[in-house]
Amino acid sequence: MRKILFLLSVFTASFSMAQDLPSNPEPGKCYVRCTTPDVYVNETVTITLKPAYSVLKTVPATFKTVTENVEIKSSGKKLTVVPEKWGTETISYTSKQGGNTLSISPASFTTGSETIEIKPAYAQWELGAAAPDCSSGNPDDCRYWCYKGYPAEFTTVSTTVLSTPASVSKTPIGSKDASYTKRVLLEQAKVIEEIIPAEYKNITKTIIDKDAYTVEETIPAVTKTVSKEVLKEKGGLTSWKEVECSLVEYQALPINWNSGSATLTSEAKSIIDNRLMPVLAQNPGVKVELASHTDSQGASSSNQDLSERRAKAVADYLISKGVNSSLLVANGYGETKLLNRCKDGVSCTAREHAANRRTQFRLINN
Repeated sequence: MRKILFLLSVFTASFSMAQDLPSNPEPGKCYVRCTTPDVYVNETVTITLKPAYSVLKTVPATFKTVTENVEIKSSGKKLTVVPEKWGTETISYTSKQGGNTLSISPASFTTGSETIEIKPAYAQWELGAAAPDCSSGNPDDCRYWCYKGYPAEFTTVSTTVLSTPASVSKTPIGSKDASYTKRVLLEQAKVIEEIIPAEYKNITKTIIDKDAYTVEETIPAVTKTVSKEVLKEKGGLTSWKEVECSLVEYQALPINWNSGSATLTSEAKSIIDNRLMPVLAQNPGVKVELASHTDSQGASSSNQDLSERRAKAVADYLISKGVNSSLLVANGYGETKLLNRCKDGVSCTAREHAANRRTQFRLINN
């Protein structure tokens, strides 16, 4: 932790090259190195303090008495054979079948005749005789043509004509009948089946009603919910930031702690909200030291422990308000940095001792 105060630009220009200090500083300005803080998120984790387990209990078997009707003789059968029955039957039949005798009458003929046209009728042109008074020297000039017709010519032929065709006549011959006696089955042989019923008897016996079994009782697990911080985003060095020079010196955080207590009162929380929170908001990424001191009264070890607890109480409250824990440094100095002469063995007034009981903060380099 150091205060960077630039008074001469020429001096700081050469000095910054060796110390990685801000470039182009202005005289009279103060700078601190800023970081991109590690970003943490709160996660809730449930851990098992004692696992769930099962407890087994046995339940004995139970029995009951029942009456049962049991078979002492199986059912059976009695078979009776009834023989077949026979009778007679007269069967009529044709011993000689009837037929016919045939008589044939031959065909008879008569004589006849048939006229046949042997030459059909016709007509033709014929040249007639010369006229007797023809004055022409050519005899054909006085002749004329006639279309003369001639009748058909016929002849008569003697024929034989069927008078009566041949025929057959039937004369029936009678049939003869006879009969015979046949033995026929009137009723087939059969077996009559008679059921002989089974015989039963009541008996008493003890049977299991419900077998022995186990009952499982599940004892639930014992768990505890724990909140933890988990790194969400890793931060790192970024650049130098100009800050008010007064903030690199210790600033009072005027908390009135109760004697021997490291618990923040509502009034103390209000002081932090109004005095320190605005400084952190205006200087994002800048690390802050929280310093707590006591007077010399009491044992030095107790004073050291009390101062550390008070510094941590301020840091825890800031973390609860969303401030990244990586930007907070909580230091307890006990009675090591007294502001006056009030050391052990020195008599001081209450007001003088009160001046040493203080809580402070300042901006520091990352």
